[in-house]
Amino acid sequence: MRRVVVTGLGVICPLGNEPFAFFNNLMAGKSGIKRIGADFCKRLSTPIAASVTFDASAYFPVPKLRVLDRVSQFALAAAGQALEDAGPALSAEDRLHTGVFLGSGMGGTNTTDEGYQNIYKNGSDRVKPYTLLMAMTNAPASWIGIEYGLSGPNVTVSTACSSSAVAIGEAWRRIKSGEAEITLAGGAEAPLNFGTLKAWEALKTLALEDAVDPSASCKPFAKDRTGLVLGEGAAILVLEEYRRARRRDAQIYGEIVGYGLSTDATHITRPTVEGQARAMQLAIESAELDPKQIDYINAHGTGTLQNDGVETSAIKRVFGEQAYRIPVSSTKSMHGHLLGAAGAIEFAATLLAMRASAIPPTINLRVPDPECDLDYVAEGGRIDVEAKVVMSNSFAFGGTNAVLIARRP
Repeated sequence: MRRVVVTGLGVICPLGNEPFAFFNNLMAGKSGIKRIGADFCKRLSTPIAASVTFDASAYFPVPKLRVLDRVSQFALAAAGQALEDAGPALSAEDRLHTGVFLGSGMGGTNTTDEGYQNIYKNGSDRVKPYTLLMAMTNAPASWIGIEYGLSGPNVTVSTACSSSAVAIGEAWRRIKSGEAEITLAGGAEAPLNFGTLKAWEALKTLALEDAVDPSASCKPFAKDRTGLVLGEGAAILVLEEYRRARRRDAQIYGEIVGYGLSTDATHITRPTVEGQARAMQLAIESAELDPKQIDYINAHGTGTLQNDGVETSAIKRVFGEQAYRIPVSSTKSMHGHLLGAAGAIEFAATLLAMRASAIPPTINLRVPDPECDLDYVAEGGRIDVEAKVVMSNSFAFGGTNAVLIARRP
């Protein structure tokens, strides 16, 4: 039986631009959510987001920056980290077969927004020549392939908020089946521009700004939760066949053992208990595990009224009474909702939690919701926790549910 392990991680996110800084900030309960400093924020009713502190000029020369949307910048930076972390450099033969599986729900929205502003607001008849190529959803994955000469399958997954979890799951399947020995998998998103934020605002799913502390505006599973907070960033994982990793004595963050994929097939925005529970059950079955073996769940936990209640009910349906004994946390309370990149950043957090025997908290859960009554680690991060098998949930508008399970190798 072929096994798949994670041997490299790269992270660019509101809580840090490398994996261990990111995880340390999670454990400390720090929030990357803040007021948006852009001029257009005065035209937003919810001018808060989780933005990345990112000096693109430190990563790319000026000519390259002219053809890279912010989402591709994030993806390339995270991919470079992941490959360096996995080490050593891929051989020419490796690069011939190494694939890229990347999730992005929206692609280069900053470029799209800039183009529309130029045409419709500024009255220009011209846009930048590379506008289309910078905005297309598969640009980040394509640039990773180009930058590192990776000639294997290059696949972009766009299933809204579950995009990168699906990308990781499909990359896992490719290695499990023997079609690949190594892949890069993850997601990238950069939606923090005026047009995209206004569109999300129109859905009325964004959180209200906390009156006392804007950084506390995302409150998953709390009775006083008001919605999600958008974030940006990227996370890339190096997936590798276990024996190959062992032969080169690679570090191993964890072994991916389960992947469940389902579709609600009922409504474009309203999630279902049945669909989410089915994805979790399929992941457990594919891992050949008993539900009692799951030690920690990184929840989708967006902070919306509907999603958090449905996810809580779905966890109860799958785990029964055991659900009350499993630590569950939503790291979105700190890094925001990275949309298509959410699954990857949260799976990275889940792997790091397992590696550290520590569980990150759900912050801002000060007013319990009687309908959300699981152990959400609301008191702060836990250390010295035995977490040998961990689960990460990613659910989406459109109804695509993806669940990943990892264990210590």
